[in-house]
Amino acid sequence: MNTTHSKVALVTGASRGIGAAIATRLAADGFTVIVNYSGNAAPAEALVRQIEQAGGKALAAQADVSNAAEVRRMFDAAESAFGGIDVLVNNAGIMSLAKVAEVTDEAIDRLLAVNLKGSINTMREAATRLRDGGRIINFSSSVVGLYQPTYGVYAATKAGVEALTHVLAGELRGRNITVNAVAPGPTATDLFLDGKSAELIDRLSKLAPLERLGQPADIANTVAFLAGADGSWINGQVLRANGGII
Repeated sequence: MNTTHSKVALVTGASRGIGAAIATRLAADGFTVIVNYSGNAAPAEALVRQIEQAGGKALAAQADVSNAAEVRRMFDAAESAFGGIDVLVNNAGIMSLAKVAEVTDEAIDRLLAVNLKGSINTMREAATRLRDGGRIINFSSSVVGLYQPTYGVYAATKAGVEALTHVLAGELRGRNITVNAVAPGPTATDLFLDGKSAELIDRLSKLAPLERLGQPADIANTVAFLAGADGSWINGQVLRANGGII
């Protein structure tokens, strides 16, 4: 018997790339999946159809995670539709790169709004509304630790997510809810590959001792482990899913 059959997972930024791979994997594992998207409904609805055609259960839900009111409405809708949420995957995020001396006000505000405030907004709701025994899986990045030039503000937002992960794990004592973060390295999504030369992609592929780029499925497998029964004793940790790049 699949013990996760009646459990509900909310995956933010789930309409494409790593988020879509996570939603697909969790649905295959028996979760009812809420596919969150910010603006474009079409890919999210296509993913829902794909999951349902494979025998899973899914629902698309619009919300800009940087907007606290929209996040609250999304949690309300999930509770109305399914009675509650068991797993929150904070996958939604954006990346823009610039040297600290050159980063624009607009870039700073947007990175903080989506990556940091967006994660706080969803964690804040989950902290009081997630069912006991649930899981919160945040998204950091292996750039926290690599500290490359031009990644400063982006890395700072992800370092904040890691700090929140550790703090919230302690604050949820007594409810059997785990809080962890996944920190991918270079991963072969359309967004990542776009505009990069074959030479650059080859060089990035060789950085990890395993000598390949991560695949969305590699990250989805890590999330599935933390969301499933085998991950129940992992709490307050950051898992660097990067093939050993750092």
